[in-house]
Amino acid sequence: MKELIYGLNREFESRIRLGIMSILMVNDKVEFKTLKELLELTDGNLASHLSALEKANYIKVKKQFIDRKPNTSYSASAEGRKAFVSHLKLLEQFLKKN
Repeated sequence: MKELIYGLNREFESRIRLGIMSILMVNDKVEFKTLKELLELTDGNLASHLSALEKANYIKVKKQFIDRKPNTSYSASAEGRKAFVSHLKLLEQFLKKN
């Protein structure tokens, strides 16, 4: 049981990062504004969590201009998908043991 808890990925301990990854797992890409609205976060709060996930190579960031306006979208990387699925499997195992 102890190994299950310590095996959980620390990058996903935050409910916000859990939410971000959950959204990205079921969508090809999601814009910053959409993530902000879905998770009901401030720009700064969302940006700091996205930055942490980007540093861990769990998400990919695409910056572009659309009609002369900056647009940033995010997607889960292959490494991020693998890590998130592993995290969820450990959570399931933990729940089944309790």
